[in-house]
Amino acid sequence: MTTIKRLTRVTPLRAGIVSAILYGIAGLIAVPFLLMAAIFGRDGGGALAFAILAPIFYAVAGFIGGLIGAALYNLVAKWTGGLEFEVSDDTAGA
Repeated sequence: MTTIKRLTRVTPLRAGIVSAILYGIAGLIAVPFLLMAAIFGRDGGGALAFAILAPIFYAVAGFIGGLIGAALYNLVAKWTGGLEFEVSDDTAGA
């Protein structure tokens, strides 16, 4: 059985936290490449410092972006009714 649901509001703080974690993970994924740049590049110290700080920068940017994005979504959802999506019961796993 398929049901149509509507997403009318996103909690900005929760969206910011989730985005911060996702962006922090992305920053951790970037660290090995930044470390290689530090090892093989001319400005090893700068790349090394950025490799250490990248996950923090990514997480902060993700938090701010998620917070602003959720607030903007809530504003637009008031005008448009929000996103519609389908959900269905998963009977295969039962």
